[in-house]
Amino acid sequence: MTKILVVDDEVDLETLIRQKFRQKIREQQYEFVFAINGKDALEKLKAHQDIAIVLSDINMPEMDGLTLLTKLNEVSPLTKTVMVSAYGDIDNIRTAMNRGAFDFITKPVNFQDLEVTMEKTIRHVHQLKETIQAIKENNILKMYVDQNVLQFMGTREYEQSLMANETTEASVAFIDICDFTSISEKESPDTVVRMLNNYFDVIVKEIIAQNGTVDKFMGDCVMAVFRGNYHLDRAIDACLAIRTKIDNLPSELSFSPKVSIGINSGELISGNIGSATLKRLDYTVIGDTVNTAQRLQAAAGKGQIVITDACYEKVKQSFSCKLVGPAQLKNKTAPVTLYEVLN
Repeated sequence: MTKILVVDDEVDLETLIRQKFRQKIREQQYEFVFAINGKDALEKLKAHQDIAIVLSDINMPEMDGLTLLTKLNEVSPLTKTVMVSAYGDIDNIRTAMNRGAFDFITKPVNFQDLEVTMEKTIRHVHQLKETIQAIKENNILKMYVDQNVLQFMGTREYEQSLMANETTEASVAFIDICDFTSISEKESPDTVVRMLNNYFDVIVKEIIAQNGTVDKFMGDCVMAVFRGNYHLDRAIDACLAIRTKIDNLPSELSFSPKVSIGINSGELISGNIGSATLKRLDYTVIGDTVNTAQRLQAAAGKGQIVITDACYEKVKQSFSCKLVGPAQLKNKTAPVTLYEVLN
């Protein structure tokens, strides 16, 4: 249903409008709101923010239609105005158009012409709203999706790739903000989200610097994946940088951020995981390597970066590590020997 504001000081116009458009009103295609002058119209626009178009006379007491045009963009920038006036001389028409009128109809009103003009104006307003919504959605999409992915979505390979799954060698890191739950329990939602996003931004920059990708945000934890040459070394380099950057952040609300990190390397299955019924798929990685990385993070203390003995053997020439000892990880039958990466 389209809401239309009629602005005219002629008291019998409301009855005439309701008679001429009674079928559209009955079918709930149109809903009319009436104002007696420009000042009244501005109040009605504030009260009815979903008004799509305005039909306005020019000559009215207190505030005329041409003055109203200068105010409309401030109050309702997407609303379009059709001037309906007996003052149809070229000067008034040009002034109205220069002040933002969408169209101009002269009195006495030809209601068939008025309806055609109204429909044209309504379509224009709807197109404007759809365009703005598309821009908003596109900007939001850019916040969540890598630019390379957005470009790929425009190619013919995109649809086929949705169902493509593969096994690959990579490294996975789980980076958790320690004790952040204590903040979320006592601070406002705005404060919690702002602080967490600030921490995540620091983490993400270091992941990207080592050509890693953020697989997902899980509460106050980030899951990152590193593929390609020296993926384990790059994962550790990223996490060492993350720990340093987070440690150097100032305290806020008596909270000093620290991270606990688990890193594992090995074979992963990557593919679109989710529900076809919900039409919601998440391109992610799964497998024992991922599960173990998450368990390692859970075993890590504040400021610790924990890896398995298998990972230690791969990087011991490049990084200084300390033996933590055997640990019983969930769903592992035998204890796993853990090492802490120092620097």
